[in-house]
Formats: sequence, structure tokens, C-alpha cells
Amino acid sequence: MPGKSALVIGGSRGIGRAIVTAMADDWRVAYTYANAADETSSAPAFRADVRDAGSIAAAFDAAEARFGGPLDCAVISAGINVPAAPMASFPPDDMRALVEINLIGAFNALAEAARRVADGGAIIALTTSLVRHPVAGTGPYTATKAAVEALLRAMQRELAPRGIRVNGVAPGPVDTDLFRGGKDEAAIRRSAAMSPFNRIGTAPEVAAMVRFVASDEASWVAGQILQPNGGLV
Repeated sequence: MPGKSALVIGGSRGIGRAIVTAMADDWRVAYTYANAADETSSAPAFRADVRDAGSIAAAFDAAEARFGGPLDCAVISAGINVPAAPMASFPPDDMRALVEINLIGAFNALAEAARRVADGGAIIALTTSLVRHPVAGTGPYTATKAAVEALLRAMQRELAPRGIRVNGVAPGPVDTDLFRGGKDEAAIRRSAAMSPFNRIGTAPEVAAMVRFVASDEASWVAGQILQPNGGLV
């Protein structure tokens, strides 16, 4: 039985699901879901709404009760995207939705993790390589992720006295339902062409990076934004 414990916020599908799978061999892993749990996973699952700080606190309570003590790692993977559009025509309601989930939701999860992760632990949040590779129509989505990166860097300074490492993992385009939503094959090919390898990434490739950053092998990796993006930037 693995010794260390981890909670993946948003682990029922896409990259989050891959992270739960990747960490399961070495960690006791639980995850949260918004709508439906992953029926193929044996990991404990707790419903949580990242927009509600109390809901996130309850998920941490449940994970701690399941594993018998404070968590050693928290991974914040929950997020949404919306159809890309220029700033001049970007729907305000879409911007509000992005902020509520990607920024306020991440704030709630990160703040709870800062209070609850054990000394010497790790906190990791998913962001995006688009913060450093501007793409027309993605400004509002990217802005929410850039804000999360600012939170991570400040948190590392705050939590270093407790030996907690805080990092971000910022993928490029990854083949998930979230990425494919609203895109035709031509748009997917354009995304693939942004990498010199002429393909988009896979969720397990990103999950492997998260697993490494969470591990003791990454003990000197702190306050960083790591970018598994196939040479995009």
C-alpha cells in the first residue's frame, strides 16, 4: 500500500483523470468531481463545487478521514474552457464563467491546500502554456490561468518555511474533451502544427509531469511553472 496521500481537485476526466491514474501506483489518491465520478476508477471520489469554498473544505475533510491524517499533496486540475473569440466580441457571461471556475475555483482550492497540506508536502496547479504563447481568441481563458500562476508564485514564498513545494504545470494543447470542444479537425491540425513534433499532447504525458513534480525526486523544484508542450514555447 502506498504511503503518501493526495487529493486531485477535478479528477474525473481529461488530464485530472490521467493524474489520478498516474499517481495511484505510488500514492493513496482521492479526487473530486463536479457532475459524475469516473466509474472506471477505484480511487475514493467526493463531489465538490470549486466555486464554493465550503465544498472544497468538505472534500479535504473527507480525504483526510479516508486516509487517516493530513494530505501530503494537493493537485488542482479543475477548470473549464469556452469557445475562443476576439475580445471585441467575447461574451461577458463566458468571461464570468471562466473567472468563477478557473480563478475563484483555483483560489478556493489553493487556499484550502495551503491550510491543510502537511509540512514537507506539495501543491500543484494546472495552468497553460498559452500564458507564454499568445493565441488570438484565447485571451480571457489565458488571463484566468495567468492569475493562478501569480497565486502559485506568492504561495511558494509563504509556504517555504513549512517545507511545502508549490508548482504549476502548464501544458500546451492536449487531446482531451475540453480541448476538442468546439474545434473542427482543421483547428486541431493548426494546434498540432504549433509544436515542432506536429502533434498535440496526451493526458498521460502531462500526468507523468505532475507525478514527478509531486514526488521526492523533485525535492528542489519549487515555485516553477513547468511546460509539457512539445516545444511549443
